[in-house]
Amino acid sequence: MGLLDNVKSKLSPAKDKVSHLAQKHEDKIQHGLDKAAHAVDKKTKGKYSDRIQSGTGKAKHAMDRLAHKDDEGGSMPPPPAS
Repeated sequence: MGLLDNVKSKLSPAKDKVSHLAQKHEDKIQHGLDKAAHAVDKKTKGKYSDRIQSGTGKAKHAMDRLAHKDDEGGSMPPPPAS
């Protein structure tokens, strides 16, 4: 068993727990991402709005992939174009 396989086997229980928590608190996480993006956008006076929106979208997509992992082994669709 290689090093990478060993690391994956050790981290698998943690990934399952994080996935469960992401499913359980998905609405709170989404709201927190929106709130943080709004606060940063306000502090930067809209100067980086496009980058903030792009980053927020990518973070939400990553959270969705984690929370709704496909049990059949398939892959999720790619993130929406920003």
